[in-house]
Amino acid sequence: MRWKNKRWWLLTGLVVTGLVFIAFLPQRVRVEIAPVVRGTFTQTVDEDGKTRVRERYTVSAPLEGTVERIRLKAGDPVEPGMLLAILFPRVPALLDGRTQQELQERLGAAEAMRQGARATVERAHAALQQAQADYERTKALADEALVAPARREQMELAVTVATKNLLAAKFADDAAAHQVEMARAALLRAQDATTKSSTTDQRWEMRSPLVGRVLRVWQESEGVVALGAPLLELADPSDLEVVVDVLTTDAVLIRPGAQVWLERWGGDAAVEGRVRVVEPSGFTKISALGVEEQRVNVVIDIVGRTAQWKTVGDGYRIDARIVVFSRDQVVKVPTGALFRAGDEWAVFVVTESRAWKRQIQVSRRNGHEALADTGLEPGEIVILYPSDAVMDGVRVVVGSAQAPH
Repeated sequence: MRWKNKRWWLLTGLVVTGLVFIAFLPQRVRVEIAPVVRGTFTQTVDEDGKTRVRERYTVSAPLEGTVERIRLKAGDPVEPGMLLAILFPRVPALLDGRTQQELQERLGAAEAMRQGARATVERAHAALQQAQADYERTKALADEALVAPARREQMELAVTVATKNLLAAKFADDAAAHQVEMARAALLRAQDATTKSSTTDQRWEMRSPLVGRVLRVWQESEGVVALGAPLLELADPSDLEVVVDVLTTDAVLIRPGAQVWLERWGGDAAVEGRVRVVEPSGFTKISALGVEEQRVNVVIDIVGRTAQWKTVGDGYRIDARIVVFSRDQVVKVPTGALFRAGDEWAVFVVTESRAWKRQIQVSRRNGHEALADTGLEPGEIVILYPSDAVMDGVRVVVGSAQAPH
């Protein structure tokens, strides 16, 4: 009987000892993991922007008078020479020398603008010829593999931009010619007013200087308008560009010709674009959090168009991803695995169900992944978003796996 009691107490002691030993064993930490992969790393500047027509024209009243009701509506097509509005000039109470001199100077200014517009056309034509010549030379060298294909694409883009600039210059020249005619008509009308007591039978017809559509009608109803009052706004809505304002710290990384992907514009597929210019002057903008930011506009030409893109108009919102760096066959690690260890970056690598801290060299990051220069090899497993419970050498258990981006 005594032996049975001893055996029972011995068994109880062993069970208690085992439970205490298990209780003090280090617990496994549940973690999420992801693999280190080799692939293409791309760094982009992501901002929202809006579309705008490259060239817009405001039809203004050439003189003071009464305009008839404008029948055109926003979206209506217009052609060169098409009647836009009819204006009946107001009979001036008195034509003094100052008014006549002002109209003469206005005519002189309009003629000078016409000369400047002609010079711009000639300059744009010369630039197009130079761009075409550069493209032909580059194409010949690219066919012989003497220059990179990217250089040929840049020359092709330069020809496209020069063609657009020449077209815009011709539109501006046409508009300047109409301004000259309107200024000359205003001067003749004012000179004739000194010899005529009534001008109710006279009217001035304003006609379209370009092919396009009506964007806005500023003065729809019949009424009295002042000299220079805007009546309509015209443009070609198919000739669009994209304007994105970015932080000045990001703008220094963007170069003309950089690839851009335009997303969330209403279509399923992203549309390709190219940076035409980063404007040299910045401006101050208040963010949604009330913080003053220095920003600068980046103007983007649209390269790849889809059938659905034709429905996009002036002033539409759009998201842009501007590529500032891209490299193939590099080691990538998810940014969620990174943490600071002093002045260096570090990750926890999982080996045989244990977490081991390792310092690495990271040169670039984007929103999803980082470029690891040293410290990691493709195929290794890292811990995502490590908590304070994850320490060097601790045993871990996988909670869920995340596929690489």
